[in-house]
Amino acid sequence: MTLDRAASEHDTSGDGRASGEGGLLRRDREKAGFPELFFDLVFVFALIQMSHTFAEDFGMTSIVEAAILLLALWWVWIQTTLLTNLLDTRKAEVRLLLFALMFCGILLSIALPEAFHDKGLLFASVYAAMQIGRSLFSLFAHRNADRLAFLTFVRMTIWLTFSAGLWLSGALVEPSSRIALWSVAILIEYAAPTFNYYLPGLMRGANGETLRVSGEHFAERTALFVIICLGETILTTGKTAVEHMQTPLTFLVFCSAFASTVLMWWLYFHDGQKRMARKAENARNPQLIAEVLFVYGHLPIVMGIVMTAVGEDFSLSQAFDPAGLRETVTIAGGPALFLTGTGGLKFLAGRGLPSSHCAGAIAIVGLGIVSSLPPFALQFSATAILLIVAVWEFLSLRTGVADRIPLEAKPLSGASEPHP
Repeated sequence: MTLDRAASEHDTSGDGRASGEGGLLRRDREKAGFPELFFDLVFVFALIQMSHTFAEDFGMTSIVEAAILLLALWWVWIQTTLLTNLLDTRKAEVRLLLFALMFCGILLSIALPEAFHDKGLLFASVYAAMQIGRSLFSLFAHRNADRLAFLTFVRMTIWLTFSAGLWLSGALVEPSSRIALWSVAILIEYAAPTFNYYLPGLMRGANGETLRVSGEHFAERTALFVIICLGETILTTGKTAVEHMQTPLTFLVFCSAFASTVLMWWLYFHDGQKRMARKAENARNPQLIAEVLFVYGHLPIVMGIVMTAVGEDFSLSQAFDPAGLRETVTIAGGPALFLTGTGGLKFLAGRGLPSSHCAGAIAIVGLGIVSSLPPFALQFSATAILLIVAVWEFLSLRTGVADRIPLEAKPLSGASEPHP
């Protein structure tokens, strides 16, 4: 994925056409539309399936499997977000594409729990169809537009076709070999944008600035996905609470789980999200910024929220049992990964590395390593640390007291605003 700034309104392609002249391309920079929000609903179901699968079968093998599936879900969503960033979602053709991808997304979610068992071929076939089909539609949409953008989608389609072969091949072999093939497939897809989908003979002057993407739209869309993940956490926690809320203690655990979700929302949106949006939109060239902040930088946050949802499930369903590895990893590891991700993004967005987030992540990890607390106590402790981090950051922003480790992020290429 190569991104260029939306402000280049007078750029023309090599064949003399204005890059915004295509009939399906955006001609303005409106915010996310209702078709995009409608499309996102599928991923609520997908993430619920993800959490339930992870909670039911937790081990080293299942962790690797869950990571592959979560990376696949994120990638198909973020690549679709790239396309809707470029296309006019008010056009009937674009809306029909989103509806088709929604249907495929439902099938993908249905296959997800058994993707490494009986439904591997269904999962791989639907995933490959979504990736290649969307890319082919991109070619159609850009056929009369910017030549460099068209060639980018040609290269993207070829790369995705190659990875699709690995997905389908993996679906036809045993689970152990499937893990290997699907790992290679997802690594290829994640690595391809960093190489500008390089293919000899099809570059033709591509300099990493072939697609004109709105950083503000990207920031809004990823923020909405974070809300989807947090909403999935509330749904999962509520469903588990209905089944296990027999004592006052489990009610308190439920309150703690809900509070941790609210605190994660606060830590992401109170300060970081707006900074990321300004960083992307005010850059002379948001290519590197958008890729780092939104495409790759949000992965720890999404994974942390999903792990937290699983941990809250354990804290409610097994509140009094001794905390084993899986309870400790999810209940403590989820919030710690979330704090690491949000702290890293705030660092890259120019605020500096927040000492509150670093201290909170270290405290939660240390608590999980050295303590032998039962799940309910571990849940209370993780929520308390999140609260301390939120209050720490809030007071530092209100009073002007620095909440940062004296370490500056290296300016991202094309950034137009210095670090404060």
